[in-house]
Amino acid sequence: MDGKDLIDVDALKVGMFIHLDLGWMRHPFPLSSFRISSEEQIGILRKLGLRQVRWSPSQSQLKSEEQPASASKSGAAELTPEQQVAAARRVALLRQREALGQCEAQYAEAAKVLGEVNADLQRAPAKAGALARDLCRSLLDKMLVEGDVSLRLLTEAAGDRACAHGLNVSLVGLLLGRASGMNETELLDLGVGALLHDMGKLEIEPRLRHRSEQFSSAEMAGYQWHVTKGVEMGQRAGLTAPSLCVVAQHHEQADGKGFPQKLLGDKVHPAARVVALVNRFDGLCNPALPGVKGMTPHEALSLMFAQGRSRFDATLLNAFIRMMGVYPPGSAVQLTDERYALVVAVNANRPLKPTVLIHDPAIPSREALLTSLEEQPNLGIRRSLRAQDLPDAARDYLRPRARLAYFPQAERPAAD
Repeated sequence: MDGKDLIDVDALKVGMFIHLDLGWMRHPFPLSSFRISSEEQIGILRKLGLRQVRWSPSQSQLKSEEQPASASKSGAAELTPEQQVAAARRVALLRQREALGQCEAQYAEAAKVLGEVNADLQRAPAKAGALARDLCRSLLDKMLVEGDVSLRLLTEAAGDRACAHGLNVSLVGLLLGRASGMNETELLDLGVGALLHDMGKLEIEPRLRHRSEQFSSAEMAGYQWHVTKGVEMGQRAGLTAPSLCVVAQHHEQADGKGFPQKLLGDKVHPAARVVALVNRFDGLCNPALPGVKGMTPHEALSLMFAQGRSRFDATLLNAFIRMMGVYPPGSAVQLTDERYALVVAVNANRPLKPTVLIHDPAIPSREALLTSLEEQPNLGIRRSLRAQDLPDAARDYLRPRARLAYFPQAERPAAD
């Protein structure tokens, strides 16, 4: 059984690494596979109604197995200062990798569910609508937790482009909605609408699904038809009125030059304003048409700010820029000490002091520690760069992403 055995729930112990076969949304844990860290978690598992779960002995750390490791800590004082620094570095690197690994595993689980939603939209719309709402509920419960949340750059976007785009718009939109003061019900409606905002593209010709500057007027009308088809599909899926507004209005603009209704300013639903803004940002950074180069996150924000007086809700755009930071995750930058770096995470409370990966030839890239500029008062960002403008050695080391995927990460994550 690929190294996994069945065990009765009543026999579970702290330290066991278990695998739940319930589906991500049928349990309250951040991941479906995790190491039990407390008796409280065992109590929650028993309340799920399971008789048995799978567990992996090789990945488990039971107390009896941990005793030799804890006893060895007494030897830490015998280490040289250099060895202590190296040991501390290894621990810090392991923690950073575990945090990124959890984000990427959560993204993959969410993308898998969204793929199921998209597959059911035409054949079982009511089922798809309920699944999308359950997914958004899980995103809120498991990711948008209390306290500070960083927006984290992922190393890869799991799933196909449609899933990656839907998740990006939903996750970033939920963060912006929360920063704008939306309550839980409003966030849930926003998130569902964001996940499904482009579903109407399933019912138009594939060649018309992504807008091109080369479209004729007839082709442009065919492309814009995806909004109407999306509303029809949303009605069949049983979406709430606010979620339907997101689907219907995600291409409207504050100046009335959007489509299909050419609504002005406050005539656009607040949730739709959020999704329209985030949808534009992701479209600039991750263009759908093959051969079209994406903008850097910094360039995308700069363009949107230049258009802000007419195209977007100005207050919302300012909130978005504060949340993303002047240098959003994915930005290649040069620091004030002339070194090059890649922004990997930003907290809205510290937009000018993101967390970065710094090019350091003395350290292999796989061993490079992330650096919070907030903890480096004498170090800041001098300028943003395009990936192609980085020196070859820095570009190979930092490996800027061709496609960006974001995920919210709690500053003080709960034990899993």
